[in-house]
Amino acid sequence: MAAGTPVEYIKHHLTNLTYGKLPEGYERADGTVVEEATWTMARTGQEAADMGFMAVHVDSMGWSIAMGLLFLGLFRYVAKRATTDTPSGLQNFVEMTVEFIQNIVRDVFHGRNPLIAPLALTLFVWIFLMNSLKLIPVDYIPSIAHAMGLEYFKIVPTTDPNGTFGIALGVFLLILFYSFKVKGAGGFAKELSFTPFNHWSLIPFNLVLELLALIIKPISLALRLFGNMYAGEVIFILIALLPLWIQWSLNVPWAIFHLLVITLQAFIFTTLAVVYLSAAHEDH
Repeated sequence: MAAGTPVEYIKHHLTNLTYGKLPEGYERADGTVVEEATWTMARTGQEAADMGFMAVHVDSMGWSIAMGLLFLGLFRYVAKRATTDTPSGLQNFVEMTVEFIQNIVRDVFHGRNPLIAPLALTLFVWIFLMNSLKLIPVDYIPSIAHAMGLEYFKIVPTTDPNGTFGIALGVFLLILFYSFKVKGAGGFAKELSFTPFNHWSLIPFNLVLELLALIIKPISLALRLFGNMYAGEVIFILIALLPLWIQWSLNVPWAIFHLLVITLQAFIFTTLAVVYLSAAHEDH
């Protein structure tokens, strides 16, 4: 695993395990030349960058899927063993989480759609679990991955903009879907054209404002989550560069504080998603 200078250490821990396509004639870090365009794992950060838009961050993809499966398995396990006699601590925790999300949906969502509450629960728990991976010591999983021959390995999908934009894009597509379904194409176009100023002469101005506001929704969702998680990850990495006796005095308080951050960011993303979907269901 890369050690070197502090700068190299930080760059190493912020580089994803990337699978992508290298063009014909590309010279790799070890001096070999790619004879024909091929899909392969990046060996350096520069190779990962040169793979372009179609490259896949394997670590982000894998951990996000793993946390999704953990969520499904955990809730299924609790649902199958749920009891009204003496519920377990895990059942109480799951019921508290479900009730918490139900209250959010009840207070924020003003339409009628049985999909919204399960969607909100999925978003909250899934994002919370992905954020929680940050509490694992920064060198632990990368060291195991390095022993397996993997040069780079990030484990927090929400510190990868590809991950946060993927979730936000899914929410955005649902916003568009329900806007057209509930309001109709004409009703949605009318809403964009006559909001906030209800006059035909201001339609161009309204369209610019509303389309911009519509596009900003997924961008703000993704960047808010990514920015907060990425900043926290950088601080954990910086603490890991300090002498061991100082690390514990800083790492433990920061980890405790981050328990609030990872929960708060999952809550904010979920609440805003429900707010946006509620607006998509409003038919004036």
